[in-house]
Amino acid sequence: MPLNRRTFLGTSAAAGAGVALVGGVTPAQAAAGGKGGQGAGHGRPQKRYSFTVMGTTDLHGNVFNWDYFTDKEFDDSAHNDIGLAKISTLVEQVRKEKGRQNTLLIDAGDTIQGTQLSYYYAKVDPITAKRGPVHPMAQAMNAIGYDAAALGNHEFNYGIPVLRKFEEQCRFPLLGANALDAKTLKPAFAPYVIKKVRTPFGRDVKVAILGLTNPGIAIWDKANVQGKMTFPGLEEQAAKWVPKLRSMGADVVIISAHSGSDGSSSYGDQLPYVENAAGLVAEQVPGIDAILVGHAHVEIPERRVVNKKTGKDVVLSEPLKWGQRLTLFDFDLVWERGGWTVEKVASKVLNSNTVAEDKKITGLLGDEHRKVVAYVNQVIGTSTVAMSTVDAPWKDEPIIDLINHVQAETVKAALAGGEWAALPVLSQASCFSRTARIPAGEVTIKDAAGLYPFENTLEARLVTGAQLRAYLEYSAKYYVRTAAGGAVDTAKLTNADGTPDYNYDVVSGLTYEIDIAQPVGSRIVNLRFEGRDLDPAAKFVLAVNNYRASGGGNFPGIAAAQQLWANSDEIRNTIIGWVKAAGTVDPAVFASVDWKLTRDGTPVF
Repeated sequence: MPLNRRTFLGTSAAAGAGVALVGGVTPAQAAAGGKGGQGAGHGRPQKRYSFTVMGTTDLHGNVFNWDYFTDKEFDDSAHNDIGLAKISTLVEQVRKEKGRQNTLLIDAGDTIQGTQLSYYYAKVDPITAKRGPVHPMAQAMNAIGYDAAALGNHEFNYGIPVLRKFEEQCRFPLLGANALDAKTLKPAFAPYVIKKVRTPFGRDVKVAILGLTNPGIAIWDKANVQGKMTFPGLEEQAAKWVPKLRSMGADVVIISAHSGSDGSSSYGDQLPYVENAAGLVAEQVPGIDAILVGHAHVEIPERRVVNKKTGKDVVLSEPLKWGQRLTLFDFDLVWERGGWTVEKVASKVLNSNTVAEDKKITGLLGDEHRKVVAYVNQVIGTSTVAMSTVDAPWKDEPIIDLINHVQAETVKAALAGGEWAALPVLSQASCFSRTARIPAGEVTIKDAAGLYPFENTLEARLVTGAQLRAYLEYSAKYYVRTAAGGAVDTAKLTNADGTPDYNYDVVSGLTYEIDIAQPVGSRIVNLRFEGRDLDPAAKFVLAVNNYRASGGGNFPGIAAAQQLWANSDEIRNTIIGWVKAAGTVDPAVFASVDWKLTRDGTPVF
């Protein structure tokens, strides 16, 4: 029977499972399936069967091998390619090799946010409109033939109505066993799906796919989910559902988890749940055969984790983001004691830069692609000079000052005439992309939007001088400790202990130095406001994005600080609006060198 999705849609109590049958087998495959060793004590060939589960994750709105922020074919230093059109070609190759009926295809989340293509169909021509379009990611994934996808945290960025509409448009279930209705505490989405895979031997293999999403949604998208949904830990929910799936006759249990594997959390102790819990799930919960890992944007072809209770290996794999890789889990099963047993699991990844885009997918979505290209190339103003983020991770650059200027001006205008209008407004910003640029001359939507690739919104929080110092000290851990005197290699200077660029904040409105020769926690020197040493008791308004304000990155003091104002407009839209209103982008209006790297008082650059 095909999966009956109506039981899952438009309800906050979708606790059932879908069951679908996957194809038949050819005579040749039946013969191959029958090969193997002798049955114990019977002298008959042992029944064996193999099948493959393919997986993607963190597609982030990428259908084409195209960068909408540069308006050209995607390329990076490793010459990776991106997009579902490439993945589709790989998937068809695997299906041809293995037999389509011997394959499944799943995803581990973060699907509908990340490119101007996905933004356009959430905000500009929204799928939620009456007679609105079908989301390009739903069209592409339906055409490729996905069997299931886990929810990612970024699925919630545009609000629950957009997510529900996307879910309705998908011909496969969106899974989230730990996405619960806040009132009933029942699953708000289908927790799992069971796929029946036909074998040559009369008895199908029942493959259970359990979807788990990230508890951090409660922090990162608080405005969209508070009071509506709650997100308990992955280990707890896996321990609840895996035994149920086994009791329902699942021969194979796969988890699709939008959660990295290293056991870390970016939100400190704000939640009692681990952000990157896939490895812990494998270690703690018996009965799992494999986990498709997502969220962390790292490549893991194969990682084996020994389950503490059973001593058995659980195979984990994470394909690289944006459709750069496709994971293959190869399962070998043997018929024992009247049932199928997993004898062996192995995983690997395929690189999408080895194949051409599938014309079926590019043709299907050519009109949508052209619409978005035209949209991002609209001219909204001019710039007096060219600016870029190439050196922004280690120098105070005008292009980051532009973000801070727009944010500070927006907050000042919002607070004008009110209780907090007299307080000085500071602003935080990060270098989100090292390839963002504003050209001299005409400035387009893609130029302005490229400064801010995330759907963050803006808030104002009340902070003290002491909190600002602690904030900056925490931010400065981004730099690798570098002794005075020697040469500085910028390729080895940043991202200490894995700190991503987006978790290094600069704060405008203050002046300070970061002494990278000093240990973490003792790096901020000559911290001043209006030329005087910063008063620890002084009060300020900090213009801050909602990710940081809600605890993202675990910066000290901000999540607990009093909120003075917030809005729901994306910061990148605010930047686009500012450029349109100003007409001209002139660094003379907003740029100044407020911070610099030093070693023992000597500037690094």
